[in-house]
Amino acid sequence: MSDNDGKKPLGVRGGGSRPGNVKQSFSHGRTKNVVVETKRKRVVVPKPGAGTTAATGGAGRPSGAASSAKRPAGISDAEMDRRMKALAAAKARESQEAAEREAKEKAREEERMRRREEADAKEREQREAEEKARAKAEADERKKRESEQAAIKAAAAAAEPDAVPDAAVRSTPNKSVPAPRNKEPEREQPARRNKGRGGDDNRRSGKLTLNQALSGGEGGRQKSMAAMKRKQERARQKAMGANVEREKIVRDVQLPEAIVVSELANRMAERVGDVVKALMQNDLMVSQNETIDADTAELIIEEFGHRVVRVSDADVEDVIAQIEDDPKDLEPRAPVITIMGHVDHGKTSLLDAIRNAKVVAGEAGGITQHIGAYQVTTESGALLTFLDTPGHAAFTSMRSRGAQVTDIVVLVVAADDAVMPQTIEAINHAKAAQVPMIVAINKVDKPDANPDKVRTDLLQHEVIVEAMSGDVQDVEVSAVTGQGLDELLEAIALQAELLELKVNPNRAAEGAVIEAQLDVGRGPVATVLVKKGTLRLADIFVVGQQYGKVRALINDRGERVKEAGPSTPVEVLGLNGTPEAGDVLNVVDTEAQAREIAEYRESAAKEKRAAAGAGTSLEQLLAKAKQDENVKEMPIVVKTDVQGSAEAIVQAMEKIGNDEVRVRVLHSGVGAITESDIGLAEASGAPVFGFNVRANAPARNSANQKGVEIRYYSVIYDLVDDVKAAASGLLGAEIREKFIGYAKIKEVFKVTGVGKVAGCLVTEGVARRSAGVRLLRDDVVIHEGTLKTLKRFKDEVPEVQSGQECGMAFENYDDIRPNDVIEIFEREEVVRTLA
Repeated sequence: MSDNDGKKPLGVRGGGSRPGNVKQSFSHGRTKNVVVETKRKRVVVPKPGAGTTAATGGAGRPSGAASSAKRPAGISDAEMDRRMKALAAAKARESQEAAEREAKEKAREEERMRRREEADAKEREQREAEEKARAKAEADERKKRESEQAAIKAAAAAAEPDAVPDAAVRSTPNKSVPAPRNKEPEREQPARRNKGRGGDDNRRSGKLTLNQALSGGEGGRQKSMAAMKRKQERARQKAMGANVEREKIVRDVQLPEAIVVSELANRMAERVGDVVKALMQNDLMVSQNETIDADTAELIIEEFGHRVVRVSDADVEDVIAQIEDDPKDLEPRAPVITIMGHVDHGKTSLLDAIRNAKVVAGEAGGITQHIGAYQVTTESGALLTFLDTPGHAAFTSMRSRGAQVTDIVVLVVAADDAVMPQTIEAINHAKAAQVPMIVAINKVDKPDANPDKVRTDLLQHEVIVEAMSGDVQDVEVSAVTGQGLDELLEAIALQAELLELKVNPNRAAEGAVIEAQLDVGRGPVATVLVKKGTLRLADIFVVGQQYGKVRALINDRGERVKEAGPSTPVEVLGLNGTPEAGDVLNVVDTEAQAREIAEYRESAAKEKRAAAGAGTSLEQLLAKAKQDENVKEMPIVVKTDVQGSAEAIVQAMEKIGNDEVRVRVLHSGVGAITESDIGLAEASGAPVFGFNVRANAPARNSANQKGVEIRYYSVIYDLVDDVKAAASGLLGAEIREKFIGYAKIKEVFKVTGVGKVAGCLVTEGVARRSAGVRLLRDDVVIHEGTLKTLKRFKDEVPEVQSGQECGMAFENYDDIRPNDVIEIFEREEVVRTLA
C-alpha cells in the first residue's frame, strides 16, 4: 500500500499539512499501512508594534482597529460597546446573586446551628429531668427498704426480746434485705438504660433530614397528644393503685326504619369496627356504608347496652325546629318585592330603569341577570330586594310549597292599555298570597296615556287606589324618561315600614329557592333568598329533596361572600342535586341529618306520585270535605269564551252556599286554559272549569303531571248543578231517627249459651231485628244498642208485628227486668242540599 503508482497521496490543500504513515491492525494478525496527512495547528502571531495599550485604546476598551479585527463582521463600534456593557452588567449581576446566595446559605446554616443547639439543650434538659426523677425514685425505694428493714428489726425484737437486733437482721432472708450494690455501677446504670432504649443510639447526629422530619425519626410514627394524655392517665391511676373501669354511658339511640352502620355507631358513640364486628358475630357481613333494618339495629343497640328509641320516618324532620325568636333579638330586614303585570306593559323596562338608576356604574352592569334577584338602595337609605321572576308560575309554585318569600307586589299596568287578562291574574295571585299591592301606572309619557281609566278599571277587581279614596298606593311612572321612579321606591319603602319586617339574623338560616340550574362547570347551583338567620360558608343544609354543604356564596354583583343575611339573594354552590323553585332551604347540624331528611322527602314524593288518583277532583274534594269538618269553602278556577259568560258564571257561584259553606272563585278569565291557571289551581287545591274553551297542550300536560282535574261544559246550568252538588257535600248528611214500635217485657228467662232472654209483647208498631233498640226503665233510658236475637216461639224471625209475643236478647247486655219497655227505632240519613 506504500506504493501509490506514481500518484500524489491524498491530503489537505495548503502548506499547513504534512504526510505520515499509520499502521492498522486487523484480526488473524493482518496489518495495513495507510498514508495520512496531519494538519498543522495555525498559530496567530501579533504584528510587531501592537501592544496591549494600543489594542485596548488605552482605557481597557478595544480601539477601533483592534476591536474591528476581533469582532465579527458587520458590527459597529456602538453595538460592540453596548455588548461589552451588557456583558459587564451580567457579570455584576452574577456576582451579586452569588453574594446573595452565599448570604442566604450562611443564614440557613446559622439557623440550622441554632435549631441544633436548641434541640441539644432540650435533650440535655430532658436527660437532667429523667436523672432527677430516677434519683428521686431510687431515694424513695431506699427509704422504703429502710422502713421495711426497721419493721423487720422491730418484729424480731418483739419475738425474741433477749436476742440482739443485729442477729435478727442477719437471720433475715436475702430476698427481704437485698445485698448492697456497688455504687459505681449504680451511677452508670442510667447510661446503660438509655442505651438499651436507644438513648445514645437514637440521639440526633448531624443535620436533620426531610425524611427524618416527615417520618418522625427512626422511631416511626409519633404518638398523638391524646395518646400521651391517656398514657399519663393510666400511669397516674396505676400509681394510685386504683385500676377502676370507666363507667359505661347508656344512651338513648333514636332508631328509624333503616339506618347506615356508620351512623348507628355514631349515635351509640361506639367504634365503627366494634359495630361491624358485632354484626359479623350475628352472621351479617356488612360494611360501614351499608344499610341495615331497624330490628337488626335494635339487637346491636341492646348488645352494646344502650336504650332503643323507635322513631318513624317522618320524625327525621323534627330536627328542623321552628324556633320562636325572642322579640329582643329581632332586627329590621329589607322587603322583598315582586313585579307582576301583563305582557308588554313594561315590567322588564321598569326593572332595568330601577337598576340603571340606583346601581353604581362600574359594577359589571350592577347585577348578574341570571341570579334573578338584586338589591337597590333608595335616596333615604332604605334597602330593597327585587325578584326577577318570569311570569306567575314561579310565584304560585313557591306559594304551593310553603315558600312565601314576597312581601310586596308591584302591579305594572300600562296607561295606554289599561287592565288586561294577565293583569287580572296578577291581582288574583296577589290576593291569594295575601300580600300588599302597589300599582305602578307605566307609560305615562305616551300621548294616549289615560291613568284615570286604569284606576277606574281596577275598581271592577276590588283594587281601590288612594286616588279613589282606597288603601292601595298608586304611582305614575315612565321607564323611558325615569319619571316617578323615586316616588315608586319611596312608596315601597313606606309600605315596608307599615309591615314592620323584622327577623333574627343570629340563628340557623332558612331560605327559599328562587331558581335552580345545573351549571357545567360549577355543578348544581341554586339562587336562594335568605328569609331568616344568616347563611354562612360550610353550613350543612337540606333543600327539598336535596342536601349539601355551602362551598361558595355569590351575591347579586357576582362577588364571593362569606355570609348572607336576611332578605339577601345569593347563589349557593355545593348541592348534590338540582332543587325545584320554591323549595325551602334549612340549615341543620350534621350531614347525616340532612341526608336522612332528603332521602325521606324523596321516598315520600315517590309514594305520592305512585298513589293512584292523587289529584284534585270533585269526588276527592267531597270525600275530603266529609273527613275534615273545618272545610267551609270550595275554591274553583273558571275560564270562559266571552266576558259575559264569565260574569254570569261568577254571579251564579256567588249565589251558591249558605252560612256554613260557600264557593270561592279564585280566578275567572276569558280564553284558553293555560299553565298559569293550572299552577294557581294546584297551589289552592281547586278544580278548573272550562266553559266553551279547552286547555292548550302545555296546560294539559301540566294538569296530568300535577293531578289537577279539568272539566269542560257547554251548558251553564250543568256547570252550576255540578258545583252545587260538590258544595252540598261540605254540609254533611243529617241523621234522623224513626220510631217503629214498642215492646213490654213480661218475663225474663235464662237460656244456656245465650244468657238472659226477655219474653216480650209487642204493644205498638213492629219489632225488627236490624233496628236499634233502647231499654227504658221508669221512662229512663238505661241502655241503647242492638238485638242479639229475635224469636217467635223457637224460630228466628226478622220482625214481629204488634199484639204478638216474642223473645228478645240484647247484644252484650243482661240487666233486664220484667215491666221494662223496649223502644225500637230506625236511623235514616237525610242528605242536605243547597237551595
